[in-house]
Amino acid sequence: MTVVDARGHRCPVPSLRLAKALETARPGDTIRLLATDPMARIDVPHMLADGPHRVLTVQDVESGLEITVETGAAPSD
Repeated sequence: MTVVDARGHRCPVPSLRLAKALETARPGDTIRLLATDPMARIDVPHMLADGPHRVLTVQDVESGLEITVETGAAPSD
């Protein structure tokens, strides 16, 4: 599992860091985003709404938010 720590950063940094991690992830990988910006709860699912990746969980944790994403297959050209 890859962990992306974007705690202490405001929008759009958490989503951008997640997007960068998704670029190098393989299909089926799991990425956990740690964020303190409450907008990540809205931004990340919105960013992934068109697939192929999907949000598995969004949880409040002591240090902010923990969002777990499962990667999907990259679109074929």
